[in-house]
Amino acid sequence: MHARHNSLLMGVALAAMLVACGSNVPSASSAPVPLRLGYYPNMTHATAIVGIENGILAEALGSGVDLQLKVFNAGPDVVEAIFTGALDASYVGPNPTINAFIQSHGEAIRIIAGSASGGAALVVKPEITTPQQLAGKTLSSPQRGNTQDVALRAWLAEQGLVTNLEGGGDVSIQPQANGDTLTSFIAGEIDGAWVPEPWASRMVEEGGGSVLVDERELWPDGQFVTVNLIVATTFLEAHPDIVKRLLVAQVKATEFVNTNPEAAQRVVGSAIADLTGSAMSATVLVKAWQNLTFTVDPIASSLATSAAHAKTLGLLESDDLEGIYDLGPLNEVLAEASATPVPGP
Repeated sequence: MHARHNSLLMGVALAAMLVACGSNVPSASSAPVPLRLGYYPNMTHATAIVGIENGILAEALGSGVDLQLKVFNAGPDVVEAIFTGALDASYVGPNPTINAFIQSHGEAIRIIAGSASGGAALVVKPEITTPQQLAGKTLSSPQRGNTQDVALRAWLAEQGLVTNLEGGGDVSIQPQANGDTLTSFIAGEIDGAWVPEPWASRMVEEGGGSVLVDERELWPDGQFVTVNLIVATTFLEAHPDIVKRLLVAQVKATEFVNTNPEAAQRVVGSAIADLTGSAMSATVLVKAWQNLTFTVDPIASSLATSAAHAKTLGLLESDDLEGIYDLGPLNEVLAEASATPVPGP
């Protein structure tokens, strides 16, 4: 999909598809269908941000859809919004995705595409060089039960360090918003954090921290899903045409970030600064970008491991994920663009 001739074919095919899908757009006399879409102000959500900021998403959805954007800090809030009917689709990490599926007995959501792999790390004070030195320390994660929180707790357990959900144990975990984590780390109020990009690189560049664990080192071939695109099952069933258009935008945005990395970095950096009130340097942008892979492949093989970790930690009652994926619409979009389909579980 990254080769030049495939890129050109994809562009032509996707443009044709947008025209072909026109018959599914509600008429001008009917009210636009609301699509409430969630995402985070993180570099791991670059395809979402580029799709929004560059108009790719609005173009793909068309005038018959009322796009309503919702910004979140971490996945558990996304799950709550899905459950209360306040959200139709979202870019979200694997563990909240799993939670939504398991807690709803497989009813609430479906994964319809991947978005990012990699881009998460445990950054600590430079004097901490071994896991054992974390005993008695305080670390942060974006939110209890979110993807990085589960990764942190699972890794600490493998090192023989006990944590609990109340912030006690051998290592105290105090979840907080990523921007607050950076501030706390610089102020010396915490000893480190397991966070997504660009916050990991910012803790290094702006806070003088060092990477103790690059999460890619913990996975086969360094590949693991960091962000999925999920949709509420009720919305998928009611509006399959809009979901397909959302996937058209996701494929196009992914192609853009992979073929125009410098332009994409500028877009993402500016958007994150606007959304968080905290700008980052060009150095951080480039460094953080290198730690990520942007792909529509949801890397299904890694999701089962994440579920097993969450179950072991007492955050899940079950790790049965049968039925969580609906990749048929994505593979239709890819086939129409002459691109390689993605595998399921």
